[in-house]
Amino acid sequence: MKPLINTDFIKTPQILKITAFALISITFFYLGKHWSNSGYQQLLFFSTPQNSISISPNNDKSFNITSLIPLIQSDHPPTEQAITPTPPSIYPPPDESPLSNPNRTFGIIDSDGKMTDDFEVGEFDPDIAENWGNETGIESASTNFKVRVRKYELCPGSMREYIPCLDNVEAIKRLKLTEKGERFERHCPEKGKGLNCLVPPPKGYRQPIPWPRSRDEVWYSNVPHTRLVDDKGGQNWISKEKEKFKFPGGGTQFIHGADKYLDQIAQMVPDITFGHHTRMILDVGCGVASFGAYSLSRNVMTMSIAPKDVHENQIQFALERGVPAMVAAFATHRLLYPSQAFELIHCSRCRINWTRDDGILLLEVNRMLRAGGYFAWAAQPVYKHEQVLEEQWAEMLNLTTHLCWELVKKEGYIAIWRKPLNNGCYLSRDTGAIPPLCDPDDDPDNVWYVDLKACISRLPENGYGANVPTWPSRLHTPPDRLQSIQYESYIARKELLKAESKFWSETIAGYVRAWHWKKFKLRNVMDMKAGFGGFAAALIDQGFDCWVLNVVPVSGSNTLPVLYDRGLLGVMHDWCEPFDTYPRTYDLLHAAGLFSVERKRCNMSTIMLEMDRILRPGGRVYIRDSLDVMDELLQIAKAMGWQATLRDTSEGPHASYRILTCDKRLLRP
Repeated sequence: MKPLINTDFIKTPQILKITAFALISITFFYLGKHWSNSGYQQLLFFSTPQNSISISPNNDKSFNITSLIPLIQSDHPPTEQAITPTPPSIYPPPDESPLSNPNRTFGIIDSDGKMTDDFEVGEFDPDIAENWGNETGIESASTNFKVRVRKYELCPGSMREYIPCLDNVEAIKRLKLTEKGERFERHCPEKGKGLNCLVPPPKGYRQPIPWPRSRDEVWYSNVPHTRLVDDKGGQNWISKEKEKFKFPGGGTQFIHGADKYLDQIAQMVPDITFGHHTRMILDVGCGVASFGAYSLSRNVMTMSIAPKDVHENQIQFALERGVPAMVAAFATHRLLYPSQAFELIHCSRCRINWTRDDGILLLEVNRMLRAGGYFAWAAQPVYKHEQVLEEQWAEMLNLTTHLCWELVKKEGYIAIWRKPLNNGCYLSRDTGAIPPLCDPDDDPDNVWYVDLKACISRLPENGYGANVPTWPSRLHTPPDRLQSIQYESYIARKELLKAESKFWSETIAGYVRAWHWKKFKLRNVMDMKAGFGGFAAALIDQGFDCWVLNVVPVSGSNTLPVLYDRGLLGVMHDWCEPFDTYPRTYDLLHAAGLFSVERKRCNMSTIMLEMDRILRPGGRVYIRDSLDVMDELLQIAKAMGWQATLRDTSEGPHASYRILTCDKRLLRP
């Protein structure tokens, strides 16, 4: 065998393979270096002892990898997944990772070099305001079908504070009678003549001052009306200082402040115990709602109401302050609250003649007052000794006696009565006594367009509504009246309420984790289809410093008695008609299962336009509903200038439900 020479060794197959591999490696190395020097980003790696780094080409890109990770691997899986990217918002985007910048803090540096959030809210960022055109249409991107919606136009500037059912001038002119306050009631536009444009904000509109500062001050530019300052400034209601309205906390009858006034009521009747036995209050003729504003710190929910009269902006001021309020009037129809709703009903110089028409207005108070509840009246007939006023006081005493109310205390300018706990006193009256008991078949919880009745609403013989637990235990205690409501369910009612509460508790907890709801400046919140109030209860349990108006649609079961027994505010409404509130009054509108029901009764765009009217610029909308309504809702939202994102529920992309999240932008002509 002849030994190998050098050339033969080089020509062996093994050496040829090694040489080829080395040449290829060197080629790719220089190609990679060339691309790196041309500005392209490379994989992240430490290249020298000096820790110089290159950057991944995936920097600043986001990928949906949740489908690659088993759900059980995460202790806190997000409740929802984004289907389309979330557009910019004045709030932190819901899909922003909490780990993206753990040191991120919002605020300014004060004079001591410390971070603080105590600063004035300025104008809207130009990036979240939009100049609104009216020519371009919006087209669906659905592969199955297309929906094209033309952009809605902005309404004229004269409609900046438009409330459709209260500003229907033509209908009000046609009224034959007005002496009982008919002009302050609902007169909605006829079908086909409703709102078909976007109500614009006033010139110079600014992001509302956040709660709790808003209790004491709001921007003048957001409610640019000074009549209340001129009329009530001397009564410590309101004053104007530079660019703001200030609220000292006083009222016509309590010029020294609502706090001291509340203390006086508590001292007069210790059993009232605000925030314990007394949770729900109705303040009639509320002014700018300082009574309700200061009662909030005592764990009390006060619904402040007043008509849109000569002081037409008082409810608008209340809502801008972040205080629960509605436009409502004692006139000819029942108010939209259930029987036995309030532990205390308060009237301080509310300018209502309680004794007219055989006391029909005070009988409405009696209907809404809980068994054993209190009526507080602060007015001139209580303490002045002029003949006319003394006659009015005598009439009030006579009427309340016939109502079986007990005058518990009269002190200074306040008189407080108590309603009986049962029907015993009513049944013991003489035959033919006035006012009579209502017929046994009268439903005291039937309130939608129901005329006032000059009769005493009967209390349930089983005592339902009278034995409500104290706050806060009543929030999660299934109330007795849960058994008396008409509800289409074969499941035990208590288990159904508990299941709803558990669902919303887990859902809101997921929103807090995944979408950072705690970063949102939520104050005025509306649940448009409230059910038993599980959504509102979950927000309370999560510690949100907000209040929720729970709306019970007329198309479903009347759960209003359950809501109030739990200590939650609620109101009846038909979403095929406009809502009685001012434009730009809510920070969050929540609608779960609403549109799939109401679309059988009215156009979905009608409801969406009304939502836009009552939602503040910068406010949010969360719509959870069936998949078959989502494409149309998405396009309507875009046509209104909302930034809309369609999301999966926690059940995944194959579920029959989706969530549509929207941000309302500030639109300019």
